[in-house]
Amino acid sequence: MTGGVVLCELNNDHMRNTPLLAATLLAAMAFTGCKKDEEEIPTPSPVSPTVYDPATAPRISVDRFSADAGTLMVRDGVNGLPAANTGIDFDQAPFITKGFGPQGQVVEYYNFDVQPTAAIPIYVCFKPGQSAPVSGQLNIIGKIPGDAGYNDFWEVVKVNVPDSYTANTLASQNDVFNSGYSLDYTGMIVNCPVVPEGSTAAKRLNGASTGLVQCWYDRKVGFYFDFQEAPLTEVSNAVPTSPIYVIFNINPDQPNGGPPSGFVTETGNDQTHNVLATIPGQAGYSPLWSVSVINNSDFGAVSNLSTAQGANIMAMNVMNVNCPVVRVN
Repeated sequence: MTGGVVLCELNNDHMRNTPLLAATLLAAMAFTGCKKDEEEIPTPSPVSPTVYDPATAPRISVDRFSADAGTLMVRDGVNGLPAANTGIDFDQAPFITKGFGPQGQVVEYYNFDVQPTAAIPIYVCFKPGQSAPVSGQLNIIGKIPGDAGYNDFWEVVKVNVPDSYTANTLASQNDVFNSGYSLDYTGMIVNCPVVPEGSTAAKRLNGASTGLVQCWYDRKVGFYFDFQEAPLTEVSNAVPTSPIYVIFNINPDQPNGGPPSGFVTETGNDQTHNVLATIPGQAGYSPLWSVSVINNSDFGAVSNLSTAQGANIMAMNVMNVNCPVVRVN
């Protein structure tokens, strides 16, 4: 299985342009970073003639809820988060939330925890003069959850392979570096959270595929979701962010407050009054949300962006969370 639609062709648009579970919110800081990892690229050596077979290659082990991988969602033996390398159903709490859009639209979004603003490379192979990647070649990543610097947000890097190239001869970041093939950093950002094999997330906008996409990591096969609700491009060498305003059951300045207490919901249903400043299709939309916290005494008064901005805001821009929108009513 090759890369998803968003990674299969660099179209003109791209080229131009639940409760959360963990430590107290007010202690969290927004993540920032430089444009791309400062990996030391080794001296190129000839590409191995070996062709790696995704069907028989070993699979990677993924744990999004370890202390190394998680920030708000860390397994503690009590919160019921899935075990390492176990398929995750993202269509159940705490992984999906119902909130409001800027005009009061009902929206749903997945929760993929805190992420940095420094995108990391995902390598996509192209032959000369081709606008679509090499047929059959899996895209290549260099980090998985738990690795230092991992991010769900990837910058697409074109690997310029020759006409004679055979698909899946490159199967790791080191293979890419050692090949000596030239690289083009496109500035195009894709939101592709790496998850355990067997994970599901059944909701998307615009009829986008909900299936897992295979990739190479260290000559092993990994899996990721591909969210395509809006094109993303680096801004000032970083993943762009958009504001979200959230309301917790217990305010974060109180004992056990903030994310561990969960979001306030309407009586008898799962509708929060969390408000997104943008939705897909609007200028400035990004699934990487900069979180601000509203005092829960204002829950009943908040139903859209205007009322959220006019409420009693306890803390601004305290962290950035990956929450792609998958439904707008």
